[in-house]
Amino acid sequence: MGQRRITAQTAQNGLGQLAYNPLQPSPARMYDYYLGGKDNGPADREAAKEAIKRVPNLPLIAKENRVFLQRAVRYLHAVGIRQIVDIGAGLPTLTNTHEVAQQRARETRVVYVDNDPLVLAHGHALLATNDRTTIVQADLRNPDGIIEHPELKKLIDWDEPVGVLAVAVLHFVRDDEAPYGAVAKLRAAMAPGSYLVLSHAELNQHTQHAAEVYNEASAPAVPRTREEIERFFSGFQLVRPGLIPVSRWRRPGSQALTVPFLGGVGRKQEDERHG
Repeated sequence: MGQRRITAQTAQNGLGQLAYNPLQPSPARMYDYYLGGKDNGPADREAAKEAIKRVPNLPLIAKENRVFLQRAVRYLHAVGIRQIVDIGAGLPTLTNTHEVAQQRARETRVVYVDNDPLVLAHGHALLATNDRTTIVQADLRNPDGIIEHPELKKLIDWDEPVGVLAVAVLHFVRDDEAPYGAVAKLRAAMAPGSYLVLSHAELNQHTQHAAEVYNEASAPAVPRTREEIERFFSGFQLVRPGLIPVSRWRRPGSQALTVPFLGGVGRKQEDERHG
């Protein structure tokens, strides 16, 4: 493993975006493995299997998180959101964000954002015939690059309410990479009545142990405490039932296993852009 160690910086191309490196595990491709997908390579599978040894229910956590995303997108439709930015979207799998949203309102516009070139390639192929959905290469660590991306702005009007999804992505942004500042910049760009959908690995001894596997991946994992995760909703009003395990979010009467992954949805009420 030592010979394969490549930092996120050396794995970037001249644009500051990740270049495809099949020898380095990718969080997106490891997540694809947890979900039972086939768009992953030997390095991804090796790292994912090691993570599963440390947290045996990781595949269940990934699936519960995916179902949370789908329930959250249905909630966005119910409150009238018709444009969505899905940041750190990962590889296409069953029942993607645009499929859930456009099944309920065909006019909904969706932009996927990811920095993994393999994700981009698969996304472009999947969306080639969908003129209301696109995918762009950008990084949450550079929120201005997302907000001002010319292809994103063809579909997304920041002056209208938008749903911004940061599902299972912020725990790949280290503290020294200003994760709270990134969310604050996105919040400032969002119109009043917009929503933030967020899920994040909660810190405990098991998730911390699993996070060590990601030290050789293109983005190290940083589980955080509940209080640290809730800080991302600064400037948003959490909708009921608040920040809770993703397996229980708006799942009445659910007996689903409580997983160390918290999720919530927040609504922006004030307009920071003109204040």
